[in-house]
Amino acid sequence: MILPIVQTGNPVLRRVGRELAPEEIKSSTIQELIESMRDTMRAAPGVGLAAPQIGQSLQLAVIEDRSEYTQNVSAEQVKERHRSTIEFHVIINPKLTQLDESSAEFYEGCLSVEGYQAVVRRAYRVRVECLNERAEPIMIEAEGWYARILQHEIDHLNGKLYIDRMDSRTFTTNENLVSYWKAGQ
Repeated sequence: MILPIVQTGNPVLRRVGRELAPEEIKSSTIQELIESMRDTMRAAPGVGLAAPQIGQSLQLAVIEDRSEYTQNVSAEQVKERHRSTIEFHVIINPKLTQLDESSAEFYEGCLSVEGYQAVVRRAYRVRVECLNERAEPIMIEAEGWYARILQHEIDHLNGKLYIDRMDSRTFTTNENLVSYWKAGQ
């Protein structure tokens, strides 16, 4: 089921999500929520979706960067962002650690700040310790674009949006990004 995505200004986006207990994760309610979040993320389309974005203040996010999402992206941009296909997966109750001091700045958008983007500096390499959709502990080490997605979604679980971290002088509509910024002006 496709769920409505809440937009900035909705108080749920500014709350720290509630952690989920293992028994709760395995419940049909949460399993159905995960399926609906996957369907909603794909329909948007997006590379991640956090529970607060669909009105649920929970420590739960889904992530997937499908190969078709980079079909219209230049090989240079894919390489520059260290971007590759990321299989669908779930992170629950995540704990994020920056692995070193390296960082990268790129334009970032959000399904809950529809129609806008801005440059955001993010850690280049991170580790995430969390539970998966079966309530099993997992550890993810990521770099580049995948690290950015993880940080963006975990921010949502902690009541933050990319606009809290952006270089405000780069904040632009999607249309102006294409017309001016990507054109080199």
